[in-house]
Amino acid sequence: MAHTGTTTDVLIVGAGPVGLSAAAELRRQGVGCRIVDRLPARLPYAKAVGIQPRTLELWDRMGLARAVLEAAVPIRGQLTYVNGTEATRLALELPPEVPYGFAALPQYETERLLEEYVTGFGTAVERGTELVSFTQDADGVTAALRTASGASEELRVRYLVGCDGAHSVVRKTLGLSFGGGAFPETYMLGDVVAESDWELPPGYALRCEHRAADGSPVDVLVCIPLPGAGRYRMSMKVPPEPAGAAGTDRRRADGAAPPDGIVHGLDGGRGPGLPDLQAVVDRLAPRPARLSDLRWSSVFRISHRIVDRYGEGRVLVAGDAAHIHPPTGAQGMNTGVQDAANLGWKLGLVVRGEAGPALLGSYDAERRPVGEEVVGRTVRHSTQGFGNDPGDRRSLLLREAQLLVGYRGGPLSGVPYGPPGAPQPGDRAPDCAGLTTPVAAYPLRLLDVLRGRPGHVVLLYGSDAAELGRAAADAARAAAGPLPLAVLVVLSRDAGAGDALPASLGVPAYRDAAGEFARLYLPDGPTGLVVRPDGQLAARFPLDGTAAALSGCLGALSVRLRDPVVP
Repeated sequence: MAHTGTTTDVLIVGAGPVGLSAAAELRRQGVGCRIVDRLPARLPYAKAVGIQPRTLELWDRMGLARAVLEAAVPIRGQLTYVNGTEATRLALELPPEVPYGFAALPQYETERLLEEYVTGFGTAVERGTELVSFTQDADGVTAALRTASGASEELRVRYLVGCDGAHSVVRKTLGLSFGGGAFPETYMLGDVVAESDWELPPGYALRCEHRAADGSPVDVLVCIPLPGAGRYRMSMKVPPEPAGAAGTDRRRADGAAPPDGIVHGLDGGRGPGLPDLQAVVDRLAPRPARLSDLRWSSVFRISHRIVDRYGEGRVLVAGDAAHIHPPTGAQGMNTGVQDAANLGWKLGLVVRGEAGPALLGSYDAERRPVGEEVVGRTVRHSTQGFGNDPGDRRSLLLREAQLLVGYRGGPLSGVPYGPPGAPQPGDRAPDCAGLTTPVAAYPLRLLDVLRGRPGHVVLLYGSDAAELGRAAADAARAAAGPLPLAVLVVLSRDAGAGDALPASLGVPAYRDAAGEFARLYLPDGPTGLVVRPDGQLAARFPLDGTAAALSGCLGALSVRLRDPVVP
């Protein structure tokens, strides 16, 4: 018996890391949502394990980073062996101003922490609930759900977000193209303990390759550290003849290809046993290792595809529903989390009536080029190796850490201002240390100051208290407009005398006591900046032009974004 569900603002389909991150961002934006997943429980698989520094920054803004840090283990580098000989030792060393390093955490733990965060807002994942179909019109989306009990429910929502993976029902129903291809190789995964004398540096991953005489890869073993003594997530090619009698079944459980023809992700058939994994380790590992305590294993295939657009009308897609690619460099889940962060704050403004639906067009404009770049890069790294990319080592690591993702020239980026090398609108807003107040006995980071603020933040930098006061007043007036703003002052290292900050500013003020803000932001005299909720810069301007800049950046933006859009 079908029944009509209550109306909510947003329906999220899929409760993986991407869907849960979208729900987390929407809830902290004050937007009501429901999140459904067809599976009855979280899968106990360490599928996506890499956590990038940029993802940790986004979760820090939500107040979630501490819980992740307590559960994760660091990834400090990778040791590569070729034909039994050490070839490279790559240290994942980022500039000292980057607040977080690379980390590993099993996907089921990532999902648990995100789900606990979302539950804290009163939103529970509705397990065993499947999206059957949906239609949309100018005013909203009507979704047909099948609940865990088998009952049918019709739900009316303002927007629908598909985070339902490579075989996305949302993407297929919208009719989005998903162009790309598939790798011919089949791989197998296992979550095991390795008792060995590898003598790896702490926190290092291990990559072992066998190459033919012409240098082409023939066989590969990748071991990623997981929480727990000697525990690794191992991946390797499926050999032509699996080892044990209970060898790998490389088919789906029913022996057929996926109905949509997309071979990507974990296989539905029987996974490899310890003998299968042990055989590859015996063949490729630099020193002997005995595997034990197999938690789970699976066979998986790799495709590389991306949609032609990230949504249509009131229905949008994110994560694997929009882009799939090789797991090289742990880019997939993290790219999807950034999709969710980008979309979440925009949906928040639209749902609250502070911007019009046209704002959502910037989601595709900003994120699809990123998805295209990630798909291309991971395919290249998978086939040619990480070291064949152009550029210096520092830039390569920053790109892998997803710290170079930017939207310069995009529809929401303001006019460039400032000296060469300065962060510009569309760029990531760098973190910095050494911000002080008269009360705190310890310095703060910029992330500490931004944490918990769901909207745009205006940062006003200078040394003259009177000028900062005037700029703060202008910004406060702009904050009373259609888009919510928080206004903060950063006084230069040499501003004023003594430890006191001018109380007359009327807004929270911090001193750049270590000079780190000035070093990283390169202010050309008194300077203002606007930081978006996803940690990207929206605007940069001279302080004496604060009123005009905010009026142009936010006021005109609000008017433009209120233009009607046809689903």
